[in-house]
Amino acid sequence: MYANNEVGTVQAIAEIGKIARARGIAFHTDAVQAGGQLNLDVERLNVDLLALSAHKFYGPKGVGVLYVRSGTELISALTGGGHERGRRPGTVNVAEIVGLATALRLAQERRETENARVAALRDQLVAGVFERISEVQLTGHPTRRLPNSASFAIHGVEGETLLMALDLEGICVSTGSACTTGEAEPSFVLTALGLPRDWALGSLRMTLGHLTKPEDIATVLDVLPRVVEQLRDA
Repeated sequence: MYANNEVGTVQAIAEIGKIARARGIAFHTDAVQAGGQLNLDVERLNVDLLALSAHKFYGPKGVGVLYVRSGTELISALTGGGHERGRRPGTVNVAEIVGLATALRLAQERRETENARVAALRDQLVAGVFERISEVQLTGHPTRRLPNSASFAIHGVEGETLLMALDLEGICVSTGSACTTGEAEPSFVLTALGLPRDWALGSLRMTLGHLTKPEDIATVLDVLPRVVEQLRDA
């Protein structure tokens, strides 16, 4: 992954790609989380394949893109038609493809300005959480992370219960990736990072976006400590 979908850590893709290229190894990166926030220069990243999904940068849902470096051999996962040079049969969804391209262009044009704005709000959120809540850890790399990503492990609460309590307060968060929604066990990402089970169960992921305002951060910092205290007391 270019950037992790749970904790937001940005991986050293260019360095990994350089090693792979020197050894003649084809290198693919899942860049879905990075589409609107990070540089996608495939030459700089040293990748042979790179995947994106439009909904991560405000494009239409259900459409993505796979960059394939010229000369990279692919085996088609589907057969039956000659579309997309024999790689994937089926009529191309032109409207969503155009929507994806437009959304990606806009996201990349605004990337530096928007990243700076959102990162400042993210840092304000992280600082406020540590100031107002005890026994909390930031998960993922402290600085080499997506500008819109704040993820925590909160001791003494259960992530799914916290999610529902915040939802009742009008605050939308998640406990991890959409791929693992509803699972009772702690995230394998957090346990791989070395978090004990009782900490990993209290995972909380908050993602900021282009609609996030300073007053939204103030609301979260007012509500979250109160909800955590109530759940711990219960």
